[in-house]
Amino acid sequence: MKEPAKSQATLFVVAAIVRPLLNAMMNKKWEGLENLPAGGFIAAPNHCTEIDPLIVGHVLYNNQRAPHFLAKSGLFKVPVLGWVLRATRQIPVERSTAGANRSLQLAQEIVADGGAIIIYPEGTLTRDPDMWPMKGHTGAARLALEGGIPVVPIAHWGAHEVFPRYAKRFYLFPRKTSRVVVGKPVDLSAFAGRPLDKATLTAATDAIMDAVTGLLAGLRNEEPPAQRWDPSQQNQDARGRIQGRRKPDGAADAT
Repeated sequence: MKEPAKSQATLFVVAAIVRPLLNAMMNKKWEGLENLPAGGFIAAPNHCTEIDPLIVGHVLYNNQRAPHFLAKSGLFKVPVLGWVLRATRQIPVERSTAGANRSLQLAQEIVADGGAIIIYPEGTLTRDPDMWPMKGHTGAARLALEGGIPVVPIAHWGAHEVFPRYAKRFYLFPRKTSRVVVGKPVDLSAFAGRPLDKATLTAATDAIMDAVTGLLAGLRNEEPPAQRWDPSQQNQDARGRIQGRRKPDGAADAT
C-alpha cells in the first residue's frame, strides 16, 4: 500500500496495539480475501456494533490495504485522537460545501495511492430488529460512480456477541468467533454514463446493499427479510442511538 511515511508509521503503531487485543478477544475466520482489488477501492460493510471499524480495519491492514474511514469532523478536534486521525489520513465528514469538496479530494487521493476507503452505507448501526442491513445512504454509490472506484461488499458476523450494540462492557466468555467474508466488487456498469440523479444513486445503492445482505445471509445461513428495514417508515431517526419510535409530537416510545 502506498502511504506517506507518517501515515505508515502511525498505522503500524495503532495496529501493534489493536491487533493483539482483537486476537485475544475472539477467534477469527476470514473468507474471500482474494476478492480485494490490487488498487484502491471502497469497502462497504454491514454495521451492527460499535467495534465494527476495528474488525474491518484489521482485515484490510492484515492484507496490505491501508484502511481509511469517514469520520465525524468533530472527532478531529479531540486531543490525541484528532492527531491520530489526521496522521493516518482518515476522512472528516463535513456538511459545508467546501468541507465536502475537501473530503472528496482526500478520498480520491487515497484511492489513487491504493488505499481502501471504508464507507458504511447504512450510515449508522442497523435499526433492523434482527440486525440485517437496513436501507442504505447514497454516498458510497455517488463516490464510486463519480470516480470509477470499485465497491467491495463486506459482511461480518459475531463481533456483536463480544460487544453488543450500545453495550457498556465486553462479553469474552465463552470465546466467540468473528467471521468476515469479502465479496467480489459490485457490478455497477449498468449505471455508467447515467446522470447521478436520485433514481440512479438509489438503484446503485440498492445493488450495493443487496450484495452486502447476500454475503451476510451466507454467513448466518438464514434468509434475510423480503423488504429492507427503512427507519423513516418506522418513525425512527436515521442516525444516532436508537431511542425508540418517534411520536408525531417528537416524543419517543421505548422499544
